[in-house]
Amino acid sequence: MTRILVVGDTHARQWEHAHPALRELIRNADIAIHCGDWVTMDAVEGFKAEAKQAVVVHGNSDYVEVRKALPYREVIEVDGVRIGVTHPAWGGPEPEPPALLPDFPAAMFGRLDIVAYGHIHVPLNEVHGEMHYVNGGQGYPSFRVPGTIAWIETSPGGLFTVSIEEFAPLL
Repeated sequence: MTRILVVGDTHARQWEHAHPALRELIRNADIAIHCGDWVTMDAVEGFKAEAKQAVVVHGNSDYVEVRKALPYREVIEVDGVRIGVTHPAWGGPEPEPPALLPDFPAAMFGRLDIVAYGHIHVPLNEVHGEMHYVNGGQGYPSFRVPGTIAWIETSPGGLFTVSIEEFAPLL
């Protein structure tokens, strides 16, 4: 079994300001995925240093240097499970998760089992059709929302489970 942590929207100018519980969870994951909105390269480099294996994309709040250094979307395969990672930056009301699929044209990326994404700051674990959509929520606690992450646990043969976890209480 492979444990994959999914987080996004940490909005940290310096990685040392990321919540200590989040940093511990990242160290304990086999793979750590960050779905964008870091803000600075210091945050990106800190995340990569904490993770055993890191998969990262940029978000709409990231400085230009981060956008130039990181992809907008990434696809990984673990135990036969194909995971697309992105940080969509929609204008206006948030569309339903299936609107993310055009970001992953099959001709370029092949089939996907899961789309992991950031931006909405709301944890989500939903299936639409045959696609599983996962949003870890926001990677820090605020006065209204606890810090949250998602876990994807994969097993050989393309099997997986998804769960959401609070890691820090409301401030």
